[in-house]
Amino acid sequence: MAAIRLPPEDNDTIQARQPATGDLISDDDRSVAADSWSIKSDYGSTLDDDQRHADATEALSVAINRAASDYSSDKEEPDVEPVTSMLGFQSYWDAAYADELANFHEHGHAGEVWFGAGVMEMVASWTKSLCVDICKGQLSNHHDDSISSWSVLDLGTGNGLLLQELAKQGFTDLTGTDYSEGAIDLARNLANRDGFTNIKLLVDDALETKLDRRFRLVTDKGTLDAIGLHPDGPIKRIMYWESISRLVAPGGLLVITSCNCTKDDLVQEVDNFNQRRASASQEHEAPPFRYLDHIRTYPTFAFGGSVGSRVATVAFQRN
Repeated sequence: MAAIRLPPEDNDTIQARQPATGDLISDDDRSVAADSWSIKSDYGSTLDDDQRHADATEALSVAINRAASDYSSDKEEPDVEPVTSMLGFQSYWDAAYADELANFHEHGHAGEVWFGAGVMEMVASWTKSLCVDICKGQLSNHHDDSISSWSVLDLGTGNGLLLQELAKQGFTDLTGTDYSEGAIDLARNLANRDGFTNIKLLVDDALETKLDRRFRLVTDKGTLDAIGLHPDGPIKRIMYWESISRLVAPGGLLVITSCNCTKDDLVQEVDNFNQRRASASQEHEAPPFRYLDHIRTYPTFAFGGSVGSRVATVAFQRN
């Protein structure tokens, strides 16, 4: 389920070309697409590779022909049929994490590391650098002495390993939520085993959150991707942004990591949300979010004659 990314022009502009699908989806292509979601690692796994590859193939056959502006409300051509998958349903994740939890108790494995351990570590260190810059007053008016004072929320935390990486970077006020109770059970077991007892873990649906506080840093590693794969994905994505806007504190950061969206896709989606908010408001307010930065150092792969990255990580700042 990997989006096609072409080499950017002027380091920022990505222009999508649409190759013919025909004979392009080889076994290797299926592996690339599946591994964008779930890269095998030393953490171990019990998920079925054949099923994951089948899901990826189905989504990939549609995603190849998807233009980067699919989520733009301003385009004149008819909307492309959204990509859907079993990964968009809570029942899939409940079953997956039940397997992972059983595997943990039997073998001590942490389970799948979505996008791979290397991406997770890069997201954590890059996010820390952004926060440190903000603390130094280089990107905003905040002047905190240390990132240890930052409140952090990881949406759709899964096994909670991203929170552990953020803890290693110096963050201490850490909360993870997931709508799957099995995911939270696994994350708690791993946090206790690995000595991260300060991480708070809660069962909560990001689209109908019951959290009553705002966070200085909100991270999303694959949650928006999964939401978009539900048959009602377009509507749920709108709900996602409404919910996110209530969770990120003014001046705070939202860091999204995706394998289904390019950097430009995510920027466009935020622009669309900002426009909806402006249209609904009778007052002239600043847009809720602004693009801040994105990771530019991910490895690339060749697909269908094009070269791009499997993953995009983009940071937005709450106004």
